[in-house]
Amino acid sequence: MSIRMSRTTLKDPSAQRPSDRPSSCAEAPCGGEKIIVIKIGSSTLTDRQGRPDYAYLQSVAAQASAVRREGWRPIIVTSAAIAWGLETLGIGERPTDMPSLQAAASVGQSALSAAYARAFSEHGLLTSLVLLTRRDTADRQAYLHARDTLRQLLAFDVVPIVNENDTVSVEQIRFGDNDTLAALVSCLVDADLMVILTDIDGLYDKDPRKHDDAELVSLVRKITPDVMESAGDAGTSAGSGGMVTKLKAARVLMVAGIPLVICQGRRPDVIVSAAACGARAKEPSFAPDPAFRGTWFAANEHPHEITPRKLWLALGDAVRGSIAVDDGARSALIGRGSSLLAVGITGVEGSFEEGDVVDIIDARGIIVARGKSLASFDEVDLAKGKSSDELLQNRLLAALATRPVVHRDDLVVFE
Repeated sequence: MSIRMSRTTLKDPSAQRPSDRPSSCAEAPCGGEKIIVIKIGSSTLTDRQGRPDYAYLQSVAAQASAVRREGWRPIIVTSAAIAWGLETLGIGERPTDMPSLQAAASVGQSALSAAYARAFSEHGLLTSLVLLTRRDTADRQAYLHARDTLRQLLAFDVVPIVNENDTVSVEQIRFGDNDTLAALVSCLVDADLMVILTDIDGLYDKDPRKHDDAELVSLVRKITPDVMESAGDAGTSAGSGGMVTKLKAARVLMVAGIPLVICQGRRPDVIVSAAACGARAKEPSFAPDPAFRGTWFAANEHPHEITPRKLWLALGDAVRGSIAVDDGARSALIGRGSSLLAVGITGVEGSFEEGDVVDIIDARGIIVARGKSLASFDEVDLAKGKSSDELLQNRLLAALATRPVVHRDDLVVFE
């Protein structure tokens, strides 16, 4: 995890002296205040030519200041480091090779951080740059360090500007998209609201680019196969990019009890409006304000604990296959927090080995959980539907008679 504080001349420098700031989270004036994570996509931070839009960044700073006055602690998860880097380097066309993109990201992280610092300083706000990779949250110690650092920054009245560390990220440790990164940050700090600012109004019931009668979905209480299909994905684990990654992030946030809204990032005062609506988004009877255009994803009334291990599983895209289960196994997983046993399995898809991540799908085709398999595809396929006694009679499968296919400690349930 890389962190850098960004300081420029502030409107009221005396209010920003280190001696005036709390020395610990326990002393911080955070009681009763809410945390809002705001994710801003590259298409929203740049103009139609793909160049940095400094005027828009100033608008974001003004809105962050406004929600801060209303009792929110903002965290910004930003994209567009490469765009800022290409401009700084004087490169007009985006490179296609990885070293050039990572070099542009390296230059761009500094330029983008400085741009945020300048824009936010006009409102008396101090920013910091926090660069993360999956490695920084893969184990409990790193997870706790990242969480404590972000919370301490908020206690110091700093606005963290979070981005993926594209300069050093490789496939094994990449988040892959900042929707996933923002969801992870939201879970890290136990945010009260996450806002995704993008270039469309939200989730539609069908592709608005292909269907003139497509209608905006204002509220989602459960992510079903139909909802995933409306995003251009059939509900499998292989989809990535665009609305699909946003729905995958929403699925985890809903389980964690954190409401999410997706909205058009360039609407006037959209952050302020989202925060005003989001103040009551955790209420069971929450209904979106008709005047606010966007898609809300309701929080789970009884949120699940999202541990570092389970957060990694839930937000990871390295799913190697899927396991179908019957209604009994589904009820045991959701209602009793049980491990997955072979007897409740009805089918297997994909090609996975012991230790790989798999989706668990019910009879209706809904992904109800995700976990790490303790057996290979071939073993699960042979063991499916068999009781412990039946497994003991088969020397090849006897090990699965005394252990689950997926242990509850390596399982995150989405319902």
